[in-house]
Amino acid sequence: MERLSTDALASFAVFAAHLNFTRAAEKLHISQPALHTKIRKLADDLGRPLYLRRGRTLVLTPDGERLARFARELDDRMAAFLAGLDGSARPRVPALAAGEGAYLHLLGPAIRRLHATTGVRLVNGDRTRVLAAVRSGAADVGVAVLDVLPGDLAATPLATFPQVLSMPADHPLAARPSLTLADLAGTELIVPPPHGPHRAFLERTLRAAEIPWTVAVEASGWPLILHLVALGAGLAVVNGCVPAPAGLVHREITDLPAVAYHTVHHPDRSSEPAVTALLAALAAVRA
Repeated sequence: MERLSTDALASFAVFAAHLNFTRAAEKLHISQPALHTKIRKLADDLGRPLYLRRGRTLVLTPDGERLARFARELDDRMAAFLAGLDGSARPRVPALAAGEGAYLHLLGPAIRRLHATTGVRLVNGDRTRVLAAVRSGAADVGVAVLDVLPGDLAATPLATFPQVLSMPADHPLAARPSLTLADLAGTELIVPPPHGPHRAFLERTLRAAEIPWTVAVEASGWPLILHLVALGAGLAVVNGCVPAPAGLVHREITDLPAVAYHTVHHPDRSSEPAVTALLAALAAVRA
């Protein structure tokens, strides 16, 4: 192998951003079979798989993440070179990846500041997708709740919040200033669908504490979960950064660990303008 096709690399960068052949092919204005062929040829040239399937989801392999990051960096350099030729060079807009809860309840001031200065491109996804976006170069910086720090990324604490029980203001437990896991015995809880990190944590923790409970409703996203609490469908354990809507109250569960948000980025990109701009804006969140 003497060279890799720059066209195939550019196509792989788009595929890595979507991890969906249909959407990536539409973005590239080519057919799905053509995109499959480009990526299969890249994998054959490199002699290693670039992605794999987990259930219905496609994920990049570590080599795929490295290649996607290289492809994005190459594309950025090419764009900067061509812009410089005609005098239209502009700094690249930094990309931030985070989940729904962080965007809704934590990062608003930082995003407004970025839009007023450098601009910002936003990537939305769960923790797994946030980390994958940073590793593949789809995002310059990610924000995620981490209980285990990734060994290949630079992680910095951003904000910490207690875990709280959300309930109607007239619920008997609302009269207490704080709660323990024992207070949840016999409750019907509104929880995320199975296999998500929050659901898995709750099930593991309540089982270890021998606290009996039942699933009232399975729902995705804090807004819908809190809406269902307000409708009387059950109670919910939520992140303490989420404000209580009118008619609900939140009480800290003191024997649950705090939720710790971190920023993550590649250590070898710490001095890049896109990374430093994002970290500077996010520093206000820590303050």
